[in-house]
This record gives sequence, C-alpha cells and structure tokens, in this order.
Amino acid sequence: MSTTRRTKQLAATAVAAALGVTTLAGCGSSDTSESGSGSEKSSGSKTVTLVSHDSFNASKDVLKEFTEQTGYTVKVLKSGDAGVALNQEILTKGSPRGDVFFGVDNTLLSRALGSGLFTPYAAKGIDQVASDTQLDATEHRVTPIDTGDICVNYDKKYFADKKLAPPQSFEDLTKPAYKNLLVTENAQTSSPGLGFLLGTVATYGEKGYQDYWKKLKSNGVKVVDGWEQAYNEEFSGSAGGKNAKADRPLVVSYASSPPVEVLYAKPQPTAAPTGVATGTCFRQIEFAGLLSGAKNEAGGKALLDFLISKRFQEDMPLNMFVNPVTKGAKLPELFTKFGATVDRPTTVAPDKISKNREQWVQSWSSLVVK
Repeated sequence: MSTTRRTKQLAATAVAAALGVTTLAGCGSSDTSESGSGSEKSSGSKTVTLVSHDSFNASKDVLKEFTEQTGYTVKVLKSGDAGVALNQEILTKGSPRGDVFFGVDNTLLSRALGSGLFTPYAAKGIDQVASDTQLDATEHRVTPIDTGDICVNYDKKYFADKKLAPPQSFEDLTKPAYKNLLVTENAQTSSPGLGFLLGTVATYGEKGYQDYWKKLKSNGVKVVDGWEQAYNEEFSGSAGGKNAKADRPLVVSYASSPPVEVLYAKPQPTAAPTGVATGTCFRQIEFAGLLSGAKNEAGGKALLDFLISKRFQEDMPLNMFVNPVTKGAKLPELFTKFGATVDRPTTVAPDKISKNREQWVQSWSSLVVK
C-alpha cells in the first residue's frame, strides 16, 4: 500500500471516528481500552467502566492521570453509534454493563431521561460548565461534556474556480446557482442527517420545513445513507473525495471538519481546503450520566467529575473534534486557526424533538427519499 493511499485512509478513518458520526459500518461493534498497571486493571472495584459510542477517545496520559488522582482505572466499552449504544443501555436498565454512559446527545436526551437510565449526580465543577448546555440542570441526571455543530461544508477550490460565492444559509442552498451541488445524509440512518433536518425545522418551523425540503429536492440535493459515504466518497473537498473523484462540492458535515483536513494532510496546508456555511448549523450537545445500578458508583462519580475538568476538556478537541463546555478550557491552535466559529446555531428543545422526531423523519422521508 502506498504512503499516500495509507495516509488518506488513515485520515478518513480518523475523521469518521473523531467527529462523532453515525455510519452503517461498525454498528454494534465493541472495543475496550484501559489505563494503569496490570494490578490496577484486575482490581475489581478499582475499575470504572465507561460505556460509549465508538467515537469516544482520550489520550493515554490523561486517563493515566485520572488513575493517579483517584486510584480508579478506566475501562472503555464501545457499543456502536450513539443510538445503538443508548438502545443497549435501555435494554439492560438496572443491570448496566458499566458505571457511566457517555454519548447521548440532545436529539436523544428526552428518550434517555424518560427511561430512568441515570442516577442523579451533580458533578464537582458543574458550576463552571456553560449554562446553556445544562439541559437537565434541575435534576443533574446527565452532565454536559462537549458540543459540536452540524453544518454544510464547502470545497473552496470548486467555488474559487467557478468564481461563485459559497452558500452561507439554508435559503442559499435552494438557489439555482447551487443546483446539484449538495449531498446530505439520510435523517433515518445518520446523526448529521438528522441534525441537518432539525436545523431546517428550527429555521422554517413545523409547517415550513416541508416546503423547504421540496425546494431542496427540486434543486438536486443528493441523499446517501451515512456520513462516511457523503464526506469521503461524494464530497469533492475531502481527501477521500478527491481520491474518489467526487463531484459534489457541498456536504453536510461538522464545523470541526476543516481542522481535520489540515491535521491529517501530508504536508499540512497553510489554509484549510474546506469551509463552513455557518448559517446552516445545528448545535449538538453530548452528555454523560451515572448509570442506575452501577456497580462502582463512587468511581462513576469520580469519572464524571474528571470529564468536566479542564485537563480532560482540553484533551477532547484533537481526540474527538468537539468543543469543551467547561469555562476556561482552551481550544488548540488548530481549532482556532482553521475551525469555524458558529455564533448562532439552530437548536430544538429535547422534549420537542422527542415528541416530534418520528413524525418529522417520516415526513422528510416521504418527501425526499421515496
């Protein structure tokens, strides 16, 4: 295998793992990782198990530091994408596979809370977590850990060559100038696809979003199953897309995608090859919670405290390509230099999502997919 091909494959894999995306491949897979010495790993109550989606990642030094501070060794049990992982925990409610669950986001939060999955716990340092991320502030069943923005990304070279301004809003995407340029993920099977749909609901309302999608369909939007296919096979601006000779210069991805394109490029460019249409963004918030029936409740609480500490929060961006929620946690230069700042992301209240998600997705599917 050539170095160039291997680099591109590593970049594509890293992007898919780091951005917290839903893909069809790998659903239901599991993995474990531990920190600490051999004696610590087999110490029973001194092991705290974190159940997560496949995209959780942390530096070994950071997990080792947690062990040194608390005496607890972290075991990570990965369980596919966020939806699959949450479903498995709901099925084993009361007899959980671990002590802490990480990865439920605001699109699935009401379902998780309604199932009685978590034991309330106000993590130490919660007063330093951004208040707008604390969607369960009165009961503390979950603790905010990170945020990310689902946004349309664009291929800078394509638009420069065409002397065409990139779109910046949802409305722009329906204009004739951008006909047959956008690829998005299926809202039924993909987290970013669902986030993009919710962004249109927030923008146009429960009545207007259907008319919007009719316009988008007439303007040639392409729908594929998951992020991996959309970004690495259909999007002309990504390393994988270039290799695949992709012809869509607009894709639904993340505000943190441009830094990833820089990080994994060899040599690293001085400017990101992709940009972000900041008027198309939907804010995701990820949470962690102490599982009801956890065998190591004390270790679980200590881990939740650590997940919102500055040490862990500053480690997250280059491992999971998400933003910290703890005040004072600094972003790495790669993020500040190449990432997009989203000042006004769209949002939808979790209870409203819970009540309407199925209906919205079904209506979307009948309009766009069938």
